[in-house]
Amino acid sequence: MPFDTILTPVEARDLPLRLLAHLGDSVFELFEREREVLNAPTAKRLHQRVVDRVNATSQAAILLELMPHLTPQEEDIVRRGRNLKVTGSARRSNQGAYRHATALEALLGYLYLTDKARLGELLDLTLAEATAE
Repeated sequence: MPFDTILTPVEARDLPLRLLAHLGDSVFELFEREREVLNAPTAKRLHQRVVDRVNATSQAAILLELMPHLTPQEEDIVRRGRNLKVTGSARRSNQGAYRHATALEALLGYLYLTDKARLGELLDLTLAEATAE
């Protein structure tokens, strides 16, 4: 079953960072949708609340809040993700925010594949940041 996939840290680090970021983007969006599904009065409001957190600017801010809590291995994934070349429409937007958002997504994808308990810990920390807004 795909949801049970667990890789070693070495296997996950060998995957292209863009693939980890793509997976991490989906993980974060699903986390946000699940979090909001019981709170939003309508599907439109749910969508708006999710979009407010699942965008480059918000994800960059979330990453900065998480940085003090990361292990050296996690910091390495973030560093590598932040250094990915900016492509497509991101060239016209805030490149710094986009790079940080991609780094967060790569980290979440990496943790999804290697350590779901740690992924849950970090996602829970994002909730503290969300309630402080």
